Amino acid sequence: MEIAKNAALVVVDVQKGFDETGFWGPRNNPGADGNIAALIDTWQATGRPVVFVRHDSVEPRSPLRPGHEGNGFKDYVEQRRGKGAGHELLVTKSVNSAFYGTPDLDAWLRAEGVSQIVLTGIQTNLCVETTARMGGNLGYDVVVAYDATHTFDLSGPFGWRGSADELGRASAVSLHGDGFARVVLTKEVVDAAG
Repeated sequence: MEIAKNAALVVVDVQKGFDETGFWGPRNNPGADGNIAALIDTWQATGRPVVFVRHDSVEPRSPLRPGHEGNGFKDYVEQRRGKGAGHELLVTKSVNSAFYGTPDLDAWLRAEGVSQIVLTGIQTNLCVETTARMGGNLGYDVVVAYDATHTFDLSGPFGWRGSADELGRASAVSLHGDGFARVVLTKEVVDAAG
């Protein structure tokens, strides 16, 4: 695997509100936070650009709504912001895709000459997947560090319910199998970027 010298790490919605398990329910991938931190550390140590994405929910009961403590980044992310040698960007959004946020992520990446993005964050099958699909459609070389993402159990139509593990795997298969992104493990990315 090759990670470009200017590949951007896009850290999607790693916010305190996702720790409110009473709201979200069971999650998968308990090691995700450690892997997210490792990716940020690698990007900052190598001077690559990092994009921090924050979801500002418009839902009044959401733990991610502005003004609620859960809207803030998790402590380990907040402690790392502004510490790297590379460029850094904060994108805020109220929908699934980081490409529909403020400022315009696509415009910023193109101005920086970035053609490869590495995605990490929450939730695997929602905001991470949507951002990966859009990135692929926009022509970026998209890499998803699967074990640096996590999601939650979810109810769907017809009484169906998917576990976090099932939803995460389905997302990985769809992204990788359909060519939107290469779905890999954090160690592969860190080794290639170091």
